[in-house]
Amino acid sequence: MFRGVRRGVTWAVLLSLTASLAACGSGSGAGGDLTTEKVTLRFTWWGADDRHKRTQQVIEMFQRKHPNITVKGEFKEWNGYWDSLATTMAANDAPDVMQMDELYIASYAERGALLDLKEAGKHLDTANFDQKALATGAIGGRQYGLPVGLGMYSIMANLDLLAKYQIPVPDDTKWSWDDLKRIGDQVSKAAGGAAFGVQSPGINDAAGLSIRARQQGKAMFDADAKVVLPKEIARDYWQYILDLSKTGVAAPPSVTIEKASAGLNQSATATGTAAFGLWWNTQLTALTAASGAKLKLMRLPGETQGTAPGAYYKPSMFWSVSARSEHPAEAAAFVSFLANDEEAAKILLTERGVPANQKIREAIAGQLKDTDKAAKEYLDTVPVSDPPRITPNGASTLDTILKRHTEDVLFGRTTPDAAAESFVREVQSEVDAAR
Repeated sequence: MFRGVRRGVTWAVLLSLTASLAACGSGSGAGGDLTTEKVTLRFTWWGADDRHKRTQQVIEMFQRKHPNITVKGEFKEWNGYWDSLATTMAANDAPDVMQMDELYIASYAERGALLDLKEAGKHLDTANFDQKALATGAIGGRQYGLPVGLGMYSIMANLDLLAKYQIPVPDDTKWSWDDLKRIGDQVSKAAGGAAFGVQSPGINDAAGLSIRARQQGKAMFDADAKVVLPKEIARDYWQYILDLSKTGVAAPPSVTIEKASAGLNQSATATGTAAFGLWWNTQLTALTAASGAKLKLMRLPGETQGTAPGAYYKPSMFWSVSARSEHPAEAAAFVSFLANDEEAAKILLTERGVPANQKIREAIAGQLKDTDKAAKEYLDTVPVSDPPRITPNGASTLDTILKRHTEDVLFGRTTPDAAAESFVREVQSEVDAAR
């Protein structure tokens, strides 16, 4: 669900988008009446075979309800999706409706390539979306993306390992980061090298660092896309990770990097070699299948001690409409169908994440696996604060930069202090270069 992105050709093509795109966000006709004439919409998404089959079924349902509208599906694998989308945008041949990712939405929106969905309010119903969920797709008061699914960062606890080593399950409504380290140390000592207490964070994405900043009332970026992460927070984050490794609470660096590079199925959580790991709640089903263990979603440490909840809604992806669509009203109606139709939802289920639409979440609850039900319950019950600013244009390499610095700290090639200094400077440089 949440993954890194390719750079290269995508950014080169995005930079070639003409200045005229910026004028396409207003006067779009999205608020007009739906036409009765024959219309063809192009709809593009990334994903694997199961997603394609489910999506095509939903397209056919929509076409039966709107016989004058034909929806032409265009789908690709993740790696080729973004270069293709950027190329069609630059050639003024963009799809009408597109699946959009949080890392890229600002890049397209700030170039005027996406429709402000508020203009399409006549045809796009967002009444059953939490305002904090809608905010994940908003920039400068304009709604450029409608969140499809939502995830939240969590601790994934292996209850089988805790039971094996007779270690009580901690109270996640009160625990701190120090508690996680202490309990993880108990696991590592009891396991004697067969398992470790904590899967080392800081390898897969920057959410963990963002959470630590948010718990202290800080952020990664401000509204103007400036990196405002205090260096001392980044330093303490890397010092925490280094301490986990040095004390044996987490695996040695070589093991940590090897498992992280091998993907989810080879992670310490999936292989039953760590009692606790930081994961998105929506990954519970995949990790349970891979590990064969009884896993439990737990709230993040430090939430009680923090000045504000660090937890926030992370969109799995968005529905966006091209600002140059010749049929914006019909495109908005199709997006509304994808987001609000209960019969469509019973086909899509959680393939694109736990639905952001609260009414739809309840409508499909009875069809979900136990692990998906647990992910839904976590989403419904854990307190969240407002989402962070959408990843700015140029910062899509954030996860890659953080992973490199984490590896350097773990292997002793740099210090937490130096990593913090370099990280802030490098990310800001990337954002500045994209302007």
